[in-house]
Amino acid sequence: MGEGGAGEGQGAAVDEATGFEVGIVVPKLYRGAAAGCGEVENCVARLVRELEDVGLIVERVRGVPAEFIKLSAPMGTLGRVAAEMNMKKLTYIGMELQFEWDQVGAFVRQPDGSLFSWRERFACFRHLIYSIVNKTDSDITLSFDDKEFHWTQNESLLTRLEVEGIVKLVFPLHDEIKRKQLLRSWALKWFDFTWQPIDEIYSYFGTKIAIYFSFLGMYTRWLFFPAVFGLATQLIDFGWGINYSFSEYKTMGNELDPLSFSMADDNVQQRKFGAPKEKSIVQRNEWFGVLLRIRNNAIIVLAIICLQLPFELAYAHLYEITKTEALRYVLTAVYLAAIQYYTRIGGKVSVTLIKYENNQGEQSSADSLVYKVFGLYFMQSYIGLFYHASLHRNIMALRQVLIKRLIVLENLIENSIPYLNYSYKKYRAVHKKKHEKESPAGKSVRLSTRVEKEYLKPSYTASIGEELEDGLFDDFLELTLQFGMIMMFACAFPLIFCFAALNNVTEIRADALKLLVMLKRPAPRAAATIGAWLNIFQFLVVMAICTNCLLLVCLYDEEGKWKIEPGLAAILIMEHALFLIKFGFSHFVPEEPAWVKANRGRYVAQAQNNGEEIWRYILQPPSPVA
Repeated sequence: MGEGGAGEGQGAAVDEATGFEVGIVVPKLYRGAAAGCGEVENCVARLVRELEDVGLIVERVRGVPAEFIKLSAPMGTLGRVAAEMNMKKLTYIGMELQFEWDQVGAFVRQPDGSLFSWRERFACFRHLIYSIVNKTDSDITLSFDDKEFHWTQNESLLTRLEVEGIVKLVFPLHDEIKRKQLLRSWALKWFDFTWQPIDEIYSYFGTKIAIYFSFLGMYTRWLFFPAVFGLATQLIDFGWGINYSFSEYKTMGNELDPLSFSMADDNVQQRKFGAPKEKSIVQRNEWFGVLLRIRNNAIIVLAIICLQLPFELAYAHLYEITKTEALRYVLTAVYLAAIQYYTRIGGKVSVTLIKYENNQGEQSSADSLVYKVFGLYFMQSYIGLFYHASLHRNIMALRQVLIKRLIVLENLIENSIPYLNYSYKKYRAVHKKKHEKESPAGKSVRLSTRVEKEYLKPSYTASIGEELEDGLFDDFLELTLQFGMIMMFACAFPLIFCFAALNNVTEIRADALKLLVMLKRPAPRAAATIGAWLNIFQFLVVMAICTNCLLLVCLYDEEGKWKIEPGLAAILIMEHALFLIKFGFSHFVPEEPAWVKANRGRYVAQAQNNGEEIWRYILQPPSPVA
């Protein structure tokens, strides 16, 4: 790269700027109190001035529920902060190197052409606003609405305002242009079935959400094959003797973060044990953490056996003996209300237990939570199905429960709750504004700005508690529960694959609308895979082999004699063959495609052979020839 190219690239980058991507919410002040009390400076005014001093573009908006400070950043400001944070970015030579603003042209741009990804930009915003500290030699007195407090030396201003209750929330803002583009090209494109603009989703929401939608699309495409087979078995009698007319049996009884690399390296250095005593301490802490996890898992298992199992069996039994469909619907509604409350309590208990575990990092804690909460939902979702299928062998009741849970409840409840929540908050804000003493009598009150509407929208959090900020927990949980239903009871109701495929095609667009319209813009999160959910999917595959073979045995051995006959022996052999196929695929099918390995190998080889020379050429470009 010559001097002219580097200068032009840097100049173009300087001219770039983000839209308003972060909002800060503070209470409204009456007009007369905005200037502060006497000589004491108003804290909101001081915050705005400090934000502008660090290079941010600030816009204040006075809305109905609160006042909003919208933040944008020139690319030069983000570049300076990225260098301060020692952020690592991919270069065109295939290596991840520490970002340098002077060599901006050497770093790979994002699919949408921007220099920084959404996760990197959001990290820079947070670093900027939380690193505003009192650098003077004394405390500074600030005020807000007749209240005074001290901003101490080397203290973060935003943190102090959060402690004082003045800053209510810091949240990402939707980019209206990109949001509307995604609405047109993604959320409202129903006729594209499973196609999705993954690069655009990644650019707008970050890696983890892009991985979820990529996985959902792939999973739905593979559902089409068993869906066609299930539809065929429902319409055509192949002469198998069962044709799935089971009414005669009714009377029978689940990216590594580049910003954390430097911290990880420090941790590795700290774990180079120089003395046996240090090694024994680490080993003792490791075993202590294992024992804590065993204790917590035992608590969850006992809660499932002693509390949830009797409740689930009681519901399944009442459903079985209830004769009218109306009473069954009422019973199901009461059960769902009660079980949602119970499961939320179990989730909160799991979150509390994890805090006392010695987990190594945030991902390890997240995986531990996934396993515990899935155990609760596994019992909730499947024990009734096992009851209908194995004890009573009532296949018709099993079908009805599967359809009700798969179609009626998932999308209806999932997408109605955020809208109702937003409507209620909007009504409260408008009603409160009408009764303020500074509001003109008789004048209509409405939300006129986009930022205040976003503020009132629910956050993308898990249903087990807002302290778990990752809303993908619920979406992945929904997928795993659906996968278990359709796989574990496939031979009893093959048509369920058609319902699942139809549900997932709808789910793709419904989740897109939920993220783009009904919720606040989620904070970006790094991820490399779907994490612990992959292990849960593998567990469900093993369970599916067992349960389907058990259902075939129940259909073959109508009288329950359990004698070894040719039919039962064939089912047993089939079970072992399926296990062999499953574990064979897991062993022989590579975890990543060959083209990914080839690209990685090419980048590594290129970096090893030419990295030093190319980077030296970038840092010290040759002087132009006379």
